Amino acid sequence: MKSSNKLKIFNDPIYGFITIPNSLVFDLIQHKYFQRLRRISQMGLSYLVYPGAHHTRFHHALGSMYLMQKAINVLRFKGISISEDEENGLLIAILLHDIGHGPFSHAMEHSIVNDVSHEDISLRFMEKLNDEFNGSLTLAISIFKGKYPRKFMCQLISSQLDMDRADYLKRDSFYTGVAEGNINSERLITMLNVVDNQLVVEEKGIYGVEKFLVARRFMYWQVYLHKTGVVAEQLLTRILKRAKALVQQGIKLNCSEPLFYFLNSEINNESFESDALMVFAKLDDYDIVAAMKEWQYHEDFVLSNLCEMIINRDLLKIKMKNKPITTSDLAVHAKVLMENYSISKAEADYFVFDGKITNVAYQNKKQHINILTKTGKIKDIVKASDHLNLKALSKPVTKYYMCYPKKKM
Repeated sequence: MKSSNKLKIFNDPIYGFITIPNSLVFDLIQHKYFQRLRRISQMGLSYLVYPGAHHTRFHHALGSMYLMQKAINVLRFKGISISEDEENGLLIAILLHDIGHGPFSHAMEHSIVNDVSHEDISLRFMEKLNDEFNGSLTLAISIFKGKYPRKFMCQLISSQLDMDRADYLKRDSFYTGVAEGNINSERLITMLNVVDNQLVVEEKGIYGVEKFLVARRFMYWQVYLHKTGVVAEQLLTRILKRAKALVQQGIKLNCSEPLFYFLNSEINNESFESDALMVFAKLDDYDIVAAMKEWQYHEDFVLSNLCEMIINRDLLKIKMKNKPITTSDLAVHAKVLMENYSISKAEADYFVFDGKITNVAYQNKKQHINILTKTGKIKDIVKASDHLNLKALSKPVTKYYMCYPKKKM
């Protein structure tokens, strides 16, 4: 086996050169579980709306690690003690925080597995890697789970202002071309500090936090919850659900072995053990795309039409409203579809459905972004800011949608 240069650098379009800090991190990046993230899109099917949005979870994980390196350096400069082991734990935890994402990021969680989140799967991968690397990930796992006693470290991984969000907002803004989401993540990081074991932002960074929250709101409505992206993800979820139903009826579908495993099995949080994890490690976007290309010609009316819609980007029509959709509105479209194609109500429901989306830019009831004032007091960003919109950003905004076919399929 060839020996590798373990001090490589990556040239990232967002931050420039990213240096791999040590051989353990290098070996984790080289591992097949992590390399799989090159084949998992960061933004699902958003490229159907924004053609440039083809970046992957691999990009995002490296970018998040880079920002964590910056955060560690800033906090050390301000006198916060972070040991070498803790540094490694932070870098590994943020590097692997998304390793459990399935094909197209979220679609699988709502279709062919039951109650298994990507966070649960990430933890399982980390525990498996910990065995392979002789316990080297133990501290990282403790931080990832939020169990480590130095809470600010857990907050750097998962909070209202963590390195995950600091990267994906800037990165997704860049690749979609949506300028409103572009934040100065490195400036934000220079304003971080720690008080009483909690992460805080120094008062002079308050405008950067305001921009961060407003950018997050814009990105959710303009990008992550864009109506075309919503309907595309709903279609993909329904494709996988339909395929699973057909396979379990004994109908033959051509697809890769890893995909067939999940279509043919009832997998939930309890049954997602080592065997399922090893199969999951072989599953990525390519399995799903190859299957859809094949299934668009299947004799099943539902499956073939759903696949063709995504492959050819000829999606369902989607209408957004501020009030819940009435059953009568849905019934009208379902009736037309059933009469035109002689299909059942259950089949029509794959094409005519409603749902809702909710956006909360700042979840202050769950966690706080704390501002350290010049007098030494700690205030929540909403109370510390003179920005009139911040209070509104902490209130959930819900929109309701209805999807149905355009005239003829």
